[in-house]
Amino acid sequence: MMKKLGYVLVAGLALSACKDSSKFVINGKFANAAPQGKVYLFALDKANPVALDSTVLSDKGEFKFNHAAPDVNFFKVSAGHNEYMIIAKNGDDIKLDADLNDKTMHYKVSGAEEADKLETLNAIKNKYMTKINAIQQKFDDQVAKQPEKREAIMESLRPEYTQEMEGLNKEILKFAQENTKSLAGFYAANLLNPADFEKEMVAYADQIKDNFGSNPAVTEFVTRMSKLKALQVGQPAPAFTMTSIDGKQVSLSDFKGKYVLLDFWASWCQPCRQENPNVVKAYNKFKDKNFTVFGVSLDKDVAAWKQAVGADHLTWTHGSELKDFEGPTVRLYQIEAIPSSFIIDPQGKIVAKNLRGEQLEDFLNKTLL
Repeated sequence: MMKKLGYVLVAGLALSACKDSSKFVINGKFANAAPQGKVYLFALDKANPVALDSTVLSDKGEFKFNHAAPDVNFFKVSAGHNEYMIIAKNGDDIKLDADLNDKTMHYKVSGAEEADKLETLNAIKNKYMTKINAIQQKFDDQVAKQPEKREAIMESLRPEYTQEMEGLNKEILKFAQENTKSLAGFYAANLLNPADFEKEMVAYADQIKDNFGSNPAVTEFVTRMSKLKALQVGQPAPAFTMTSIDGKQVSLSDFKGKYVLLDFWASWCQPCRQENPNVVKAYNKFKDKNFTVFGVSLDKDVAAWKQAVGADHLTWTHGSELKDFEGPTVRLYQIEAIPSSFIIDPQGKIVAKNLRGEQLEDFLNKTLL
């Protein structure tokens, strides 16, 4: 037995020594694949995916890629309309299995440490997305039978949907926090909405900033979170100047000495337009109590912007750079979705963010009355 065990160990070491550590390998198999269909490998370490390789599927839907990646990084395998995230580095031998008819694009990946972690994350996502998709299907079925009750059906299913989304986000955040030295953990953190998890994502960026060398995606994330950190409650609001709706120059500093709601919105943004009556109500109630509103529009169409201001009775100061999400001030304030808002105190410090409806009125009642 001792001889046999020794032989097995030596044989294992020999096999390990023969493994090519100068590249990684992806062995994949797609169910329901068209014979001779094309499959592609992309790198995801740049702003846009970079095509690295392509091959043809076998009659059994099998394929294989070999590629060099000295540092662990993100890749994407694409077939038809289906795309699958991979994390790999030289020496990894990864196995990918998927069904190309699966509209949810669930897939199994294994064979390396990062791949196994990614599989764990995918299992978390799949568990909740199965429930969320079932709720969506329930909504579609009920609306098909009673289209006139669409809003009521949506409200009845909202608590169930919200519960599953909150559960999903909670587990994704936990996974990211427990895997700060894994790119799978970094990928998980990027699935979260910064508007809802700003504090957690800023703290996460501080934890990982030295863990992945000069990885472009991580570097960009850490830089973005650093800028977001400067916009947290308690920080001074960044100064800016832009053109007002009447063609004059207007600056944030013009409002110093007052509480100001800095409101990012646009005429084409339906949630913004729905929130506008709440802002109008707050402005009319508190405008004589050292409070005002400064609306920053993301519109590119001046006529549409002016029409919406008039139609919604927005009688406060307005400005815009007419550049959508690419405006310098919009980027300065890290706006990725609208409506977004900041309440700035008379000293120019951020004291609240993204308060809507009753939340906005409650804050102003406590602060100004």
